[in-house]
Amino acid sequence: MKSLSPILKTTPKTSCFHCGEDCEADHIRFEGHDFCCEGCKMVYQILRHHDLGKYYQLNQAAGATQKAGQKTTYTYLDDSTIRDQLLQFTDGKTSKVEFRLPQIHCSSCLWLLEHLYKIHPGVQRSTVNFLQKKATILYSEEQISLRQLGELLASIGYPPEINFEDLSTTSKPKPNRRIYYQMGLAGFAFGNIMLLSFPEYLGLSSETEIAFARFFGYLNIILSLPVVFYSGQDYLKSAWFGLRQGYLNMDVPISLGILALFSRSLFEILTHTGAGYLDSLTGLVFFLLVGKWFQQKTFHQLSFERDYRSYFPIAVNIREADGKEQAIPLDQLQTGDTLVVRSNEIIPADAEIIKGKAVIDYSFVTGESVPVRHPIGEKIYAGGRQIEGTIELRVLRKVTQSYLTQLWNNDAFQKKSEQGAATHLADRVGRYFTVIILSIATLTLLYWLPTDLNRAINAFTAVLIIACPCAVALSIPFTFGNVIRLLGRQGFYLKNIGVIEKLNRIRHIVFDKTGTITDPQALHLSWEGSALSPTERTWLKTLVDQSNHPLSRRIRQQLNDSQITAIKHFEEHPGHGIEGVIAGHAIRLGSATYILGEEPGSGPSEVLVEIDGKYRGRFQFRHPFRQGFRDMIHGWRSQYRFSLISGDQDHARAALQDILGPEATLRFRQKPQDKLDYIQQLKQETNGNVMMLGDGLNDAGALQSSDLGIVIAEDTNNFTPACDAILDAKSFTALPRLMAFGQQSLKVVYFAYAIAAIYNVIGLSFAVRGALSPVIAAILMPLSSLTIVLLSLGLSSWLAYRMGLRKK
Repeated sequence: MKSLSPILKTTPKTSCFHCGEDCEADHIRFEGHDFCCEGCKMVYQILRHHDLGKYYQLNQAAGATQKAGQKTTYTYLDDSTIRDQLLQFTDGKTSKVEFRLPQIHCSSCLWLLEHLYKIHPGVQRSTVNFLQKKATILYSEEQISLRQLGELLASIGYPPEINFEDLSTTSKPKPNRRIYYQMGLAGFAFGNIMLLSFPEYLGLSSETEIAFARFFGYLNIILSLPVVFYSGQDYLKSAWFGLRQGYLNMDVPISLGILALFSRSLFEILTHTGAGYLDSLTGLVFFLLVGKWFQQKTFHQLSFERDYRSYFPIAVNIREADGKEQAIPLDQLQTGDTLVVRSNEIIPADAEIIKGKAVIDYSFVTGESVPVRHPIGEKIYAGGRQIEGTIELRVLRKVTQSYLTQLWNNDAFQKKSEQGAATHLADRVGRYFTVIILSIATLTLLYWLPTDLNRAINAFTAVLIIACPCAVALSIPFTFGNVIRLLGRQGFYLKNIGVIEKLNRIRHIVFDKTGTITDPQALHLSWEGSALSPTERTWLKTLVDQSNHPLSRRIRQQLNDSQITAIKHFEEHPGHGIEGVIAGHAIRLGSATYILGEEPGSGPSEVLVEIDGKYRGRFQFRHPFRQGFRDMIHGWRSQYRFSLISGDQDHARAALQDILGPEATLRFRQKPQDKLDYIQQLKQETNGNVMMLGDGLNDAGALQSSDLGIVIAEDTNNFTPACDAILDAKSFTALPRLMAFGQQSLKVVYFAYAIAAIYNVIGLSFAVRGALSPVIAAILMPLSSLTIVLLSLGLSSWLAYRMGLRKK
């Protein structure tokens, strides 16, 4: 820690270095900085001690005031009941909690909160949802308690806001109200300034009318001030923060346009040389905020966050009162339901174990893959994956889809190069646009200045105003937000907007076989071997009941008339088979290699049965392909190359080669690691353009490794965060159209870019010649943004309608 300088009392009035509030005459001065209170000085010392001084470089006076009267005690967080309600996960050593932190307001806050691990070693990872002002923190219980974590956040100016009335209920996230206030203020000022500008519109010129016009001009200034510095503050702050970090973001030219229009208007009104353009200024800010509001509404309500009404096409199994098992949609799961979870299924809700041996892999939650054993009666947290047999749980808290979405977007499952070409182009436009426009505006000013001062100023201002990349900025969120919403209606749920851009780069499609291109509901099953006694049938049903594999599910259906008994031991070997001990008897089911140690033949798919070391026979399967699979591939032939990787035998090789084409690569008897290795090999050969379709069971690693992984969802719990999209099996044959729509929507974005470019070129050609007044430029700028927004929405919706995807 740096040596402490003496604390001096000073008299000049100044602002606090930490929070920006005014300091009293006898305020504290420490290490060359002014502080309004001991609290702000203490936070500064904490950040300096942990080498987090960059917090103040990102934004000046970024902190919240620490003056007395704002301290909160968090001793109640030691109460076990409250902890259980707050924690999203705990295994006694590692815990995960989400806090609402209302003090979050800028990039400094974001940076500091995501570097909490530097302040306290007990914090393992922290992520911030800036829009919702929430922080999700993973911490070590052995190094820091929940109470200490709350106190740590409060000590650096981010006291958690905990509303105990909301702990036991699930509600839709509250919208950001501030944008409504900003938009309402801008709209109010826009309408009133237009009304007060009537004398100018009507060209009135008598002395009395001129006096009124000047008075109305002053009123317009008063009305426009809160519009610029409150409604437009997000653009101004973003531009300022970007400039401080040496980055020219998209808000810089927007802010230049706002400030140029405002400055020019002030000059004209105060010097009585004109009426200014405050009506156009407030209209500009209003339309920008409308676009921002629509973007938030699209992303929060209709898009990827899945607003509690649009659930993934995932089903869960519950045990009804009569003992029967029933599959229900995820959103119908209620508190108190008895949930049946099999091997390798995700636990979708906080629940209490009531039956079976729970061995849970919490890697989706914590990043650690060490299995945790839970005894009967212990709480199990949502997001864990059961890895040993079937268990039954009593649901304690209704599932929230936002939590599953959070798992889906966990950093551990993010892939490189999420940003596509269109997004990169938008960023490049924002980065270089400002420099180009400033250069053009300066050259225009210098060209006209020697001959016509008024034209020089008009042309300079018009160039800054007319040339604005906000249309480019709005095109992606509006277009892709609408596309994600429309695809979701068709049962195709995308992880993020980056997936849309990836769709356009895919050149090679890899299929899994069982449960992906075959229809699990139409599997034909037969038994070949010695007759099984009722007791043996009970043992087999009990064993396959532990697994969620499609073949296990089909055998379970075949043995529907048999009972399920207790199982002592269960183990699943992905790609090989399953084994268990029931009533003292060792039962094994699996491939010929696993059971007999011999290579399987080329006949139908089969699952061999062994009881107490003796081979008893085999279940043989015939897998009909999903209806429309052949037509789907035929339509794709000219666009993609195909591969198939399957753990199954090669009895369907000839049929699949005929469907996929002679150039297709078919690999059978593939273990999960083999599938992963093949995907990685293909990625190197195709330069990262591989898409995989699987069922998320034995191919999660391959899905994760592919550039674009899609899980086919039946009425089963096969959700995996490793994928990029989830496709409802009912929409399988529509996948080519769904992908084509996503690809075509990228053209909508580029078309919008082209329109924006044409607008800027034409506008600048008039502006540099002084032939375009700033008022016309100010009117055209928001109109161009509105045109791009309506064009993006209209074209994407029309494209969906034309492709038959508008309604479902």
